[in-house]
Amino acid sequence: MTRFRKRKGLVVVSFADHEAEILSNLLRNLVELLYDGMPPRVTAVTDDPLAAMFDLDGPTAPPEDEVLQRLLPDAYKSDDMASSEFRRFTERGLRDGKITDAKRVLTAIEESESPADGIPVAPEDQVSWLRALNDLRLAIGARLGIEDDNYDFWEKLPEDDPRRLTYDLYDWLGYLQGALLHNMR
Repeated sequence: MTRFRKRKGLVVVSFADHEAEILSNLLRNLVELLYDGMPPRVTAVTDDPLAAMFDLDGPTAPPEDEVLQRLLPDAYKSDDMASSEFRRFTERGLRDGKITDAKRVLTAIEESESPADGIPVAPEDQVSWLRALNDLRLAIGARLGIEDDNYDFWEKLPEDDPRRLTYDLYDWLGYLQGALLHNMR
């Protein structure tokens, strides 16, 4: 069973082996989705030194995948042009940040000799853990169709419903977020 505790300025999280494996697999899938959905870079020759200095070749259209739409939403719901320009300047950096956070958590889990004995989460890594857990919850929530107003439906889902296990993962990730927040300095 997952357990959090504070020790000398660190948050230490302990996972059963199967929990660590589940979280690792979810993180690997998230990283793969973020990489696979990234449009290829377009290298344009430019005389503009500012454009050459910044990465301005990002996508302008929202992703087709519903999970990526949830992770990389439009900035301006009522202005397609502004949303497109904002996406062009920010999406690659946002994807890179999400990938970095997920890999940071994945590395901590994989480098742990025994997740049951505890994985130390240094203060400088705690926000990365929170963001990665949040991205996983958003991804699962998007696949299941979880909305702000339908939690009662999901909580009352019968045990034999095939979506129940996935919802339980979603719920567990929420517990991890809350427990980490409670133990942060």
